[in-house]
Amino acid sequence: MYGTLLFLGGIGGWELLLILFVVLLLFGAKRIPDLARGLGKGLREFKEATNEIKTDIEKSARIEDKKEG
Repeated sequence: MYGTLLFLGGIGGWELLLILFVVLLLFGAKRIPDLARGLGKGLREFKEATNEIKTDIEKSARIEDKKEG
């Protein structure tokens, strides 16, 4: 079983289980949902920021095209 996740590259099932076990030992079962919630919020904010930058760049490109045309 060597399924890999897109962002984890070559990490297999056993390695992922070991990482999850270490996280459980370090933070405890009660804090893991809070950590996951914070990670999700951070990823969502990052995605929104990248979409905003992409929109600004596309808008600037359209303005430049109108100036040239």
